[in-house]
Amino acid sequence: MVLTPDGYLLTSAHVVSRRSSTGRASLVDGREFDFSVVGADRFSDLAILRADARDLTAAELGDAERLRVGQLVVAIGNPNGFAGSVTAGVVSALGRSLPAGTRGGHRRVIDNVIQTDAALNPGSSGGALVNSRGEVVGVNTAVAGIGLGLAVPINAATRGVIGALMSEGRVRRAYLGIAGGPRPLPPRVRSRFDIDAAVEVVEVLPDSPAARAGLRPEDLIVAVDDKPTASVYDLQRLMVAELIGTAIPITVVRDGRELELSLVPAEMTE
Repeated sequence: MVLTPDGYLLTSAHVVSRRSSTGRASLVDGREFDFSVVGADRFSDLAILRADARDLTAAELGDAERLRVGQLVVAIGNPNGFAGSVTAGVVSALGRSLPAGTRGGHRRVIDNVIQTDAALNPGSSGGALVNSRGEVVGVNTAVAGIGLGLAVPINAATRGVIGALMSEGRVRRAYLGIAGGPRPLPPRVRSRFDIDAAVEVVEVLPDSPAARAGLRPEDLIVAVDDKPTASVYDLQRLMVAELIGTAIPITVVRDGRELELSLVPAEMTE
């Protein structure tokens, strides 16, 4: 867990029980305190807790956008129950995407994940990933294999998630109701757009915003609300709370023809 300057504890959502809103935490110096769950966002794997404790030292949050491949980082956690363990490594890759299963009919992907070779094991999740200046640049979220650890970055997007969890206890997102994947645009239509690829609709969920708008499997989504969608991750980033309940244009290519549909995104639920 990471104590933020606002006095909240930041950790991974998957280490927070769905069945309990309270818990008890232990520090490496032997102190213990109670905490309550303020909010958890399974789509970003971040959770905010409120600590019932005083005289705790807050961590300084950094900016993962400044990280570079090869940069030294330190991971802090409780691997295999060994409290307060510290391991060092380097940033192996940036901008990874971590599939996080399916929930409520929505396929979840944690975006822009940091990959590091710092030794992580079960129990490391929820701990801090720190740069050489002692700034928290990520929250350890998963162990993908030997020599491969992943962390949710601290950046503008996740700061927005953290702020929403602190103020509202949840993060509101819009959704369309499709399953999709990347697809190169056919050469005959590529010249009409500023992108070379689009999101191919593989499945349309029944009674979803996409179904009501008339989207069909094999449609190629090239823009949503006049913003290009060259990948599924572009599409996910556009699904902000402000679009919920608002009619927006969605541009698709169907059988080589450009169509513009009107779609009203609904609120994503877990």
